[in-house]
Amino acid sequence: MASTVPSRFVARELLRLKTTDSVELEAELSTPDDREPRAGFVLAHPHPLHGGTMSSVVISTWFFELAHDAALLRFNFRGVGSSTGAFDDGDAERLDIAAAIDALAPVVEGLPLLLAGWSFGADTALGVGDERLAGWLLAAPPLRPAALGREQVSADPRPKRLIVPEHDAFCPPASAQELTNNWRNTTVETVAGTDHFFIGRTQRCVQAALALLDEIDQVG
Repeated sequence: MASTVPSRFVARELLRLKTTDSVELEAELSTPDDREPRAGFVLAHPHPLHGGTMSSVVISTWFFELAHDAALLRFNFRGVGSSTGAFDDGDAERLDIAAAIDALAPVVEGLPLLLAGWSFGADTALGVGDERLAGWLLAAPPLRPAALGREQVSADPRPKRLIVPEHDAFCPPASAQELTNNWRNTTVETVAGTDHFFIGRTQRCVQAALALLDEIDQVG
């Protein structure tokens, strides 16, 4: 996907991240070059065994379309692209997200740091309750019963915004509402006319990110 933000206004840098279990991850950092970012976003991609990478469409849309507002760090989970290690069904992948947070936190020190994920990345993000996070943005989370560590985040008072496609095959809006009914500070937004892949509706993911930023700014 081509960026709609002029490249002269964005600084991009390729990174190698190291996890606490010595896995190396390929990553890319984008920061506004003409202003201070409003916040930082770590972006977690869809399922590695089904073609998910840091270049997947929703992740790329966030990475390019939010480039004027935020510092963004996308990365390949272990075993994807040139990242070392092997797929671990969302368990050790939480260490990958932690390494990305460690890398982005100094870049946005003093600013909100958010964790955004799509599909598998969203479910995995729900297992990461890092105290430095200001909130979670979750696009089409499957909300698998086996999603590790979800109980900690579901009870957390920090904001959680779910963006659920109307025709999602894994967890449609009614199911997402039911499963998150007792979660703290959680909003479920239905995206009409699309499925798990947000075809034709990726801009709604960008709008949801900006709305979450506005919400956090108002609280702050």
